[in-house]
Amino acid sequence: MDDVILNVKTLPESLNRRFRSDRVRVREENGVVTLTPIANTEHTELWGLLPKGLFTKEEYFAQKRHDKELEP
Repeated sequence: MDDVILNVKTLPESLNRRFRSDRVRVREENGVVTLTPIANTEHTELWGLLPKGLFTKEEYFAQKRHDKELEP
């Protein structure tokens, strides 16, 4: 299951006016789609399982690309 982060402006008006943040996380699990507002912050760091525990968005995507390359 992958989460997707969207700009709320890309959502239909009936949905985007309900959010006070600029971005939402979209998660689909067992046929249920959940939209979760993402707080507007200066930092776009993600918590993760890397050794240092905290990594930037760029490091996260680089790791995801590396993981994809290792898949059979």
